[in-house]
Amino acid sequence: MKKHNTLILGIDTSNYKTSVAVTDREGQIICNYQEFLEVKKGERGLRQSNALFQHIMKLPELIEDAMSCINPDDIAGIAVSTRPRPVEGSYMPVFNAGLSTARTLGAALQVPVMCFSHQEGHIEAVKHYSEMRDENKLICFHFSGGTSEALLVEEGEDGMTIDIIGGSKDLAFGQVLDRLGVALGMSFPSGQEMDDIACRTRLDKPNILPKIKCQDGYINLSGIETKCQRSIGTVSDEQLITMTFQRLAESIETMCRQLADKYGIRKFLFAGGVSSSQYIRVYLQKSLKDFEICFGDPALSTDNAVGIAFLGGKHLWP
Repeated sequence: MKKHNTLILGIDTSNYKTSVAVTDREGQIICNYQEFLEVKKGERGLRQSNALFQHIMKLPELIEDAMSCINPDDIAGIAVSTRPRPVEGSYMPVFNAGLSTARTLGAALQVPVMCFSHQEGHIEAVKHYSEMRDENKLICFHFSGGTSEALLVEEGEDGMTIDIIGGSKDLAFGQVLDRLGVALGMSFPSGQEMDDIACRTRLDKPNILPKIKCQDGYINLSGIETKCQRSIGTVSDEQLITMTFQRLAESIETMCRQLADKYGIRKFLFAGGVSSSQYIRVYLQKSLKDFEICFGDPALSTDNAVGIAFLGGKHLWP
């Protein structure tokens, strides 16, 4: 049977979401299926063994859903995330679920399997449709449940080069929000629910949380996380959540300004689930009017396989 070679199947198995997507040669999204892993009420995360098992159980149904949208003979290649970051030694067991599935499908369909990092996929998912698509050098913030990094991203003949130039030295923004949310009785992950609350809540008193100190583009978040936990009950939950978002947004603004001065770059791209926060987006769009900042589609800022599929397409059809 003749193959038309017009589609890329992307697979991403992050620590909290199973994702499968199909994109075409023109960079259009044919389908994008995602499913959160299950976290028990009151818990703040998953063991890698549990997450890996859930990915293995969820992937077949998502693959079936994707295949029902297309002709398998049109698949030119399989793109998959195999590690958290594009650096030597970066590893998490959960990505083995996606890799083993990709290799099996690649062998069955007799198409190449292309491997990328989860972080590269996050960046490409947002950059692909943005006004910064053709920028060869920019600063990208990757804010997710377990990552809060400022990255110097450069595009070259050999692909994407990513260097960490700032961010949090301890906890991630997502960890601060999820730990507070769980302590307030919310389900994990709780970032979206908290963001909705922050967007509709007006502070009626001065912020009781300390400002987050930033030096040379780096911050520490364990201090404010501790203060958040100790402040539960001293103000309403809605006020505390909004105060937390305010302090986090302020720290991002400070990082942007410090890194812009250091590297002479005023173009910033935001990727990762926390970057989909409407509160943070509105705050930064107002406070950084003298910068070029891009958030992209909120649906593509969270964990998904779309960016991985885009990277596969760029590899096959440069």
